[in-house]
Amino acid sequence: MTPLNLAEICPSTRTLGPGNRFVIWVQGCCFNCPGCVSPDWIPRTQATLIDPIQLGNLILSQPNLEGVTVSGGEPMLQAIGLETLFSHLRENCDLSIMCYTGFTLEEIRKNPDRDRLLQFIDILIDGQYIAELNDNRGWRGSSNQTVHFLTPRHRPDAELFTTRKRDVEIHLRNQSALMVGVPPQDFRDRFRQLIDRSTAGNF
Repeated sequence: MTPLNLAEICPSTRTLGPGNRFVIWVQGCCFNCPGCVSPDWIPRTQATLIDPIQLGNLILSQPNLEGVTVSGGEPMLQAIGLETLFSHLRENCDLSIMCYTGFTLEEIRKNPDRDRLLQFIDILIDGQYIAELNDNRGWRGSSNQTVHFLTPRHRPDAELFTTRKRDVEIHLRNQSALMVGVPPQDFRDRFRQLIDRSTAGNF
C-alpha cells in the first residue's frame, strides 16, 4: 500500500471549508508559486509517512466532523495514497471531501491516477496561486483559481468560497504554532513577527 507523506494535520477547524473539518497537508509540491503561504512544505522530501487506512481511522474517530480538506504541498502528487484514504472514508462515513491543487481540472483528467481521485471529491479548488491576484476574499488563494463543485453537496455554500471574509486559527504545538486557514494579505509576515517575539520572550 502506498503511504502518504504528510507535512501536517489539524483534526478540527472551521477555516478551510464548510463546517468542522479535518485538514491534511501533504509534503512536496512541483509548482513553487511565488508568495506561497507554506514554503516549508514545497520540498519533495520525506516528512511523516502514514498508512492511508490508519489516517482514515484517525479521521473517523474525530467527533462532529463534517468533512476533510486536503492541501499542501500538492495533493495530486500523492493521488494513489489519497485514493486509498478517500475510498476508506467513503465506505465508512458520509464526510465531504475538499481538495486544493495547483493543477487545473483539465490537467487532472489527463492523468489516470489523478482522474480516479475526482470521483471522491465534492469540492476542487484548482489553479496555481498568483500573489498579484490575491483579492483577500474567500477560501481560494487568488482570483484565478476556480472552485469546482464536483457534486451538488456544497452548492448552497458557493458564494462563501469567493466572497467570505478570511480568517485563520492559530494552533499552538509545544515550541511551534500552526496557522490554519487562507490568511488575509500580509498575515504571514505578521504571524512570523508574532512567533519571533514569543520565542524571544517578549510576547
